Amino acid sequence: QVHVVESGGGSVQAGGSLRLSCVISGSMAYGYSWAWFRQGPGKEREGVAGTRSDGTTKYSDSVKGRFTISQDNDKKTLYLQMDALKPDDTGMYYCATEPRALIFFGGLIDAKYYTHWGQGTQVTVSS
Repeated sequence: QVHVVESGGGSVQAGGSLRLSCVISGSMAYGYSWAWFRQGPGKEREGVAGTRSDGTTKYSDSVKGRFTISQDNDKKTLYLQMDALKPDDTGMYYCATEPRALIFFGGLIDAKYYTHWGQGTQVTVSS
């Protein structure tokens, strides 16, 4: 059984920073994938950043250059460092994992390839 728990959300002014964490417990294969998604008010869920256990990363155009995804494989913890935050970054942020496969690069921030999801952590950016 794989469980996903996010933390680190909060409220911040535009231009500020936050770091999200995601801890995964349970059995994972040698190769796995995990990613951050978000859903803003009145918006569809979108992929933000994804990575694999081999270090491959992918970012959405909307966060490239401002957000950094990183991982500590020993601790089974995924991070999302968010800098230069904008009000448009407001939303619920979800961590997801596919614990048994290296998702191909083009699918790294596509929700349909992920099987285990956390409950989300809220990020609010005020202007």
